Amino acid sequence: MTRVQANLLLLLAAAIWGGGFVAQSTAMKAIGPFWFIGLRFAVATFAVLPFVLFEARKAKAKTSKRHARLYMLTGLALFGGAATQQVGLQTTTVTNSSFITGLYVVFVPLIAVFFLRRAPHWIIWPGALMAVAGIYLLSGGHLSALTSGDLLTVVCAVFWSIQITLAGTTVSETARPLALSATQFAVTAVCALAIAAAAEPISLSSVWAAAPQILYVGIFSSGLAFVLQVIAQRYTTPSQAAIFLSSEALFGASLAALLLGESMSATGYTGCALMFIAMLVVELVPSFTRRGLRAA
Repeated sequence: MTRVQANLLLLLAAAIWGGGFVAQSTAMKAIGPFWFIGLRFAVATFAVLPFVLFEARKAKAKTSKRHARLYMLTGLALFGGAATQQVGLQTTTVTNSSFITGLYVVFVPLIAVFFLRRAPHWIIWPGALMAVAGIYLLSGGHLSALTSGDLLTVVCAVFWSIQITLAGTTVSETARPLALSATQFAVTAVCALAIAAAAEPISLSSVWAAAPQILYVGIFSSGLAFVLQVIAQRYTTPSQAAIFLSSEALFGASLAALLLGESMSATGYTGCALMFIAMLVVELVPSFTRRGLRAA
């Protein structure tokens, strides 16, 4: 798979996640946030499991203890991101959540620099700034006074950046994206269901009422999109992945306007343009740089 194809897969994952924002928000009219997280990732685990078994038959190396630890850490980061985002959606809008979650586009390069001692290509920095500016404009160019949901979503962005970094490192070492996906889904499901059983009421009628959202987010936003993410991250860098995945805010805000009546202003369209430019420069500049070096 080429880097261009990998980044297009990441863009598809972001589009699916954008639709998930709407489903996540509407589901909580019927069910608690931790029951929703637990059930969606349980569905995702079972959806991916048959493919994991097929992948295991073709695996060239067995999973080591280090790989198992990386799988578990990635799962815990995923749970942290999913939990803070879902609880945050109770007191913030889909558009604000999309914007704030997109801050991982800045956090991922910072993690690469300060924890992995790995400097990203210079274009990542202006690309990240353009993407964040685009997400900000997409929210209307202003945010109301921060709510508890907004603050939780800032924490969510930190967890997502850790998950993106760990997923990229892990899948590069193991070459087993489906095993990583299933493990992180299972870890998240177990953690969420344990909290839900202790803290949230549940009934069959509430699960039935939220079933369409659970299935959409479980099969597509969780199962399919996260699998696309970890497969694509074998062929691109965490920083570039963060840029492309941040376009979920574009899709989330657009669907929120279409389905939930959250309006998009002229500044929102400017934000869309900035995000598109950010993705283009991150995709094209490294290629041109490498060609120039080879020509020299």
